[in-house]
Amino acid sequence: MKTILIVEDDQIINEMLQKILQSNGYNIQSAYSGTEALLLHNSSIDLIILDLMLPGKSGDEIINELKNIKNVPIIIASAINDIDKKLDLFKLGADDYVTKPFNNDELVARIKVHLKHNLNNKNETLKIGNIELNPKNYKVMCNKIDINLSKTEFKILKLLMENSNQVVTKSTLFDTVWDTLNSGDENTLNVHISKIRNKLKKANPKKDYIETIWSIGYKFKN
Repeated sequence: MKTILIVEDDQIINEMLQKILQSNGYNIQSAYSGTEALLLHNSSIDLIILDLMLPGKSGDEIINELKNIKNVPIIIASAINDIDKKLDLFKLGADDYVTKPFNNDELVARIKVHLKHNLNNKNETLKIGNIELNPKNYKVMCNKIDINLSKTEFKILKLLMENSNQVVTKSTLFDTVWDTLNSGDENTLNVHISKIRNKLKKANPKKDYIETIWSIGYKFKN
């Protein structure tokens, strides 16, 4: 089930969006300010609906910061209907724009399109530094050297790379890699992480790619 972050300071609109999206089968996280949105956005979020007129940091101020945490589709929902403003927002990294008051069915349709497009993009090769990961053929290269990973190791590295420089919690790894929270255990995860580290280290002894965040999870470092 996909998770959508609603960033809207108007409580009535925020709650209305929650009901609409929940009725369409989405998990919801809600923020009422730009600062709260930055705190809530993490590896579990799949799409963001972002208002512009927010207390503290405005919507246009945080687009780039949100993208740096995790690059997911951002749909701007605002009463501002100025073409130059819209073009500026697209330059900042926004993926779509709906003008308030918007049609609920149109918004849901736009969300579905962006989520589908984003899913397709996950099959593209990930390139971070001197590591390349190809989801289509399960191939990984480090320092131009082929790395032989098991399917589980590949899934772990892919998730860490998709959220580079962000902490991926152990529970997120269990949930994503093993499908359910109960299918993996901490010792098994630690063994897989150790194997990935050793294989990358052989290809590039000068760099440590995966940082342990004790008792929380792991982080892939650029």
